[in-house]
Amino acid sequence: MATAHLLFGYLGSGKTSFAKRLEIEHKAVRFTPDEWMARLFGDDPPADRFPEKAEAILELLEPLWTRCLSLGLDVVLDYGFWKRKERDDVRAVVEKLGARACLYRLECTDDEARRRIEARNQADERSLYIAPETYDALRHRFEPLDVDEVWVDADNRTVR
Repeated sequence: MATAHLLFGYLGSGKTSFAKRLEIEHKAVRFTPDEWMARLFGDDPPADRFPEKAEAILELLEPLWTRCLSLGLDVVLDYGFWKRKERDDVRAVVEKLGARACLYRLECTDDEARRRIEARNQADERSLYIAPETYDALRHRFEPLDVDEVWVDADNRTVR
């Protein structure tokens, strides 16, 4: 049965690094919207246009990852899944395709996340630039997992 590996976590939590690991371990197709955003719109798109562009990328990727699942291929969705509705909607699509969803929770301290983001911002090969103030500005959009959501940590331990 094909699996959709869903990565949940805030900025700098290690989602993309983990996604790359899952991609290899499961011979999966990885979908990382930040990489598409950087390629299509630059690594520092204007904040006022970012939501519109991000939505366009997700709409572009959905037929691709759903086709992969329908062909029996695993996918890694490196989306963050900050909102419960996003998680529920994707789980419903995955289930309708006859595949299974596995939700991974990635987290680290704020200090570690900020350090990772700063290092990534300095790297020659980065996807998106994240300004220091963006870390705090976006926090209100992040909805923690609810108690009824089953998830797996980065060490593949199931947690309820």
